[in-house]
Parts: sequence; structure tokens; C-alpha cells
Amino acid sequence: MQHADLILHNGKLHTVDPERPEATAVAIRDGVFIAVGSDSDVMAHRGPATQVVDLRGRRAIPGLNDSHLHLIRGGLNYNLELRWEGVPSLADALRMLKDQAERTPAPQWVRVVGGWNEFQFAERRLPTLDELNQAAPDTPVFILHLYDRALLNRAALRVVGYTRDTPNPPGGEIQRDARGEPTGMLIARPNAMILYATLAKGPKLPLEYQVNSTRQFMRELNRLGLTSAIDAGGGFQNYPDDYQVIQELADADQLTVRIAYNLFTQRPKEELTDFKNWTSSVTLHQGTDFLRHNGAGEMLAFSAADFEDFLEPRPDLPPTMEADLEPVVRHLVEQRWPFRLHATYDESISRMLDVFERVNRDVPFNGLPWFFDHAETISPRNIERVKALGGGIAIQDRMAFQGEYFVDRYGAQAAEQTPPIQRMLAAGVPVGAGTDATRVSSYNPWTSLYWLVSGRTVGGLALYQEGLPRATALQLFTQGSAWFSSEQGKKGQLRVGQLADVAVLSADFFTVEEEAIKHLESVLTVVGGRIVHGAEEFDRLGPPPLPVTPDWSPVVKVPGHWKPGAPLQAAVHQCAGACAVHGHGHERARQSRVPVSDFSGFWGAFGCSCFSF
Repeated sequence: MQHADLILHNGKLHTVDPERPEATAVAIRDGVFIAVGSDSDVMAHRGPATQVVDLRGRRAIPGLNDSHLHLIRGGLNYNLELRWEGVPSLADALRMLKDQAERTPAPQWVRVVGGWNEFQFAERRLPTLDELNQAAPDTPVFILHLYDRALLNRAALRVVGYTRDTPNPPGGEIQRDARGEPTGMLIARPNAMILYATLAKGPKLPLEYQVNSTRQFMRELNRLGLTSAIDAGGGFQNYPDDYQVIQELADADQLTVRIAYNLFTQRPKEELTDFKNWTSSVTLHQGTDFLRHNGAGEMLAFSAADFEDFLEPRPDLPPTMEADLEPVVRHLVEQRWPFRLHATYDESISRMLDVFERVNRDVPFNGLPWFFDHAETISPRNIERVKALGGGIAIQDRMAFQGEYFVDRYGAQAAEQTPPIQRMLAAGVPVGAGTDATRVSSYNPWTSLYWLVSGRTVGGLALYQEGLPRATALQLFTQGSAWFSSEQGKKGQLRVGQLADVAVLSADFFTVEEEAIKHLESVLTVVGGRIVHGAEEFDRLGPPPLPVTPDWSPVVKVPGHWKPGAPLQAAVHQCAGACAVHGHGHERARQSRVPVSDFSGFWGAFGCSCFSF
């Protein structure tokens, strides 16, 4: 009988294993499960050196796996960014912004990048440029709103150098006032290049701070029960230069999230050269169970990327798309490199599949893993074409953040099948779930699981008549996602022989009210048999706190996604009474100047007086 390194017992374990769907205990040795079953069966593996943890009846699940997360890039910038994710009102968000602006030294910026939209706010509107300038008159502020615009205060306009003489760059519009002066709003039209190019002008953290930033980001992901992610590359994420930090952490055995990474071409019209260089210098799946190469994408050719801004009409891919994409796909198939490709609209997917089918006739895919990312409007016919070529579909919760805009443009009926997850599953196509964080959606997997189960946006709009069963949604975020890194059977289940990744939840995912799903987190996270996060009764089992560097980082005061009852609440609202928006009161704020229009009408209706200044 093998002695375990770690035993978790007295739990309610949902295994995602149809052969044994429920258990109460697991035993772990050398990073894998050696027993899954009843307490009595698993305790037979207890030895003199075994760590034994009583789960006290808590629900436990396999560690969550995000099949589309920009973790490597997000980690480099995590300590630079102020998080508005889940914040309940614009007034809260603006007070947070003001506080951070006062703490941020020159020449640094305050950046709010992704994970929020105006529909989550009680006010249900965006901040105005005047409000940004009032909150931060001297510190540059850059606020990214989905894929459609960025808001810059006057200080940010000065440092990026946008003036009345600055022409609109390709791929964007600098909004101007009647005198021709930039207002501070950048509009993504026809694509988001202006947003990301402007963001890239901001100061970066030095290497040692980027290391800390990445570790902080992984700890936040661990707090939410995430143990694996497939990194989809990204613009301005060059290989190997921008992988130095993640490789350093892997070499030091400091990764607490398993990462499979895809390589994303960086040079328009030079895409084939990029991939030829990489296929000759990088061995497929090189690395370890914590950091390993996963193939190509999500960008294969710049002309083969349909920009998804539902405030704008659907873009047509250029007529050169097929000629640009085909040689890249042909080369990848010849080299037996798996690939992924960003595709939002069915019209784009049809043309891409034409390319894939043409290549397949000459160089058979023959089981090579490949998949589309997103596929919001994919048709039944194209789902069948994906299946015939052995592909998969990685879906994300972009509709949770952009659903209102989609409904406004295409109608509620069209939204009911966007994306058509049930049809994908019925067709037998591999499906994995993810977030596409961090530039637009939140990295919080429970926001995504809430959307999958409830069918609602973060603003509460009902998109679907019926969501997914909870067990199905969880399967997509665990076992389902493993297929997309060619690790099916290796992780994603609580099953003997698989990697020992577990999340013990703050409440039972299968019984809590739907609205409570979005507030779930992990109280005990295990990766490879090592406890990487502990909270509440398991607090002493987790690693010690990691100081945040630099000390002015927004993460010092706002360590991650907002949650009810967080210390931030009291700091933001100066509570003294009760209100309907936050569940407490704001006597001091009631005396403040208000950057919110119609105080008596709006705030009177909501019974809240929490203001920003």
C-alpha cells in the first residue's frame, strides 16, 4: 500500500468522472491521485508523514482550467492595473480611481484594463471624461472599455502626445471636439489597434517587479480555484522575449498555475516566417506539466481575425485572407503543430474552413488537434464541418460582457444561440470553456460559470431561455478544457493517475442560488499535491502572504476581483448607515460633491448616497 503525501477527506467531491461521480476523499502522492473514494478506503494510504486535511463537508471539484486566458501577458501587467471587476457602482469605481491616482508616482499611469462594463454599475453608464479629469487631474489615466474604446484623461493625452495635429492611425479614431482638439476618447474603428498601441506607450515594470506581478496574478487565480490555463498569446507578446518571466518562475518551481502556451504571430505579412522560425526552434509540447508549449495561435494571419465589437457592424475579412492563411495552415499541418484560430462570426468561419478543407485534401489533418476560439455565431453546418476535420471549439464568456450590445444590434432571438453551446455538444465536438481575459472579460471563472448556468450577462440581462446544467458547465471548465492542450485523461477529473489539482469551494456550486455562483471562490486550492491557497478554516495551510511590489501598486489596496464584504467596501464608502445598492450607508459621502447627474432622481430611487469625492 502506497503512503500518500496528502489526504483530503470528509468532503463532498464532484469528480467529473462518470465511473465514480462522487467521493468523499482523495489521496495524493508525487503530484497525482493514488486513491479516490470513501474516507475508509482512502485513509488506508495514510502514513506517518502524510498530511491529512479534514474538508469539513465542503464541496470540492477538480481544479478549474481556463482554455483561453492571456495569463503570461496579464501577469506582466497585473500589478499595474486597477481592477473594476464586480464593483457595484460607478461611484465606487471613481473613488477607487481617485485614491489610486493620488498614490501613483510619475511617470506611471493608472490603468483600468478589462473585466468590467457599465451594465454592472448601479448607474448603468460609463464615466465621463470630465469625471476622469476631476478624479485624476495630474496622473495619466487609461481606461479600456471592452474592445470598442479607451478613455484617457488630459494628463494621459499629454504623455502619449495626441494633439489636434495627430492624424487618425490605421485601425482607430481619435475623437475630437468642435475645435479639433482630442477629447480623450479613442474609438476602435475598424479594429482595436489604436487601443492596444496606446496602452503599449505606458511605462512597464522592471523585471523583478514583473516576477512579483505574475506571482500575484497566479495567487489571485488560485484564490478562485483556477489551477490550469491555456495561454492564447497576444499582440505585443513576443516569443521568447516576453516569456522570460514565466520561464524564470518555472525554473524556480514557483508556478502555481499550469500553463500550456500557444505562439501568436507578431508581424503582419511575415506570419509564415514567424511560424517557420518557431517550428524549427521550438519542440512541440516542450516543457513540463507546469509550463509547456501547445502549438500555434490564436493569431495565424492578421487578415484572418474578425474583430468582435458588437457596437460596430460585422467586419468582412479582406479578400487576401485565404492567400495569407493557407500557407501558414499548410506549414503547421505539415509540421504536425496543433493550432487555434480566433473567429467570431459564421461568415468568417465558413471562409476559414474552406482553407482548412483545401489543405486537408493535400496534407491530411489526420487527428491533428486544432480548434476555433470564440465562434459566437457559428452555424449548424459549420459545426459539422469542424467535427469532420476533427476540430474543437473553445467558447468564452464574451456575451456576458457584450450581450447588451449584441442584442441591440442583432436582436434577442439571435442572442439565444450565441454561442450555440448545446448544439456543439450534441454534435460531439470537443468544447472547452474559458474567459479570454484580461483585456475585455474578467479572469474570474465564476463569472463565466454564472453566465453558462444562468444565461445572464454581468448586468443581469437574460440572453438564453435556459442555461447549461451545472454539471455540464463545470465539465467544460475542467475535463473539457484538457482536450485543448492535448491533456485529456491527464487532468480535469478527480481520478486515479491524473494530476492532483483540487479546488475546495466557499459554498456548494450545485446548491447555491444562481446569483451566488458569481461570488464563489476557493478556500483551499491544491496544484500537483501542493497547497497553493488557503482561506477561512484552511488559512494556516496556505503559503504566507507575498508582499506586493512596487508599494504603490493598485494590488496593495485592491488585490483582485471585488467581492461582497471585502475590506475595500468600508474604505470606499465611509459607512454609517444602510443603503439598497451596497447594503450599508454613506453619511460622509452624502456631504460630498457628486460627479453623478440627477442626484435626487437617480440616487433617491436606489436609496444610496455613495459618491466618489
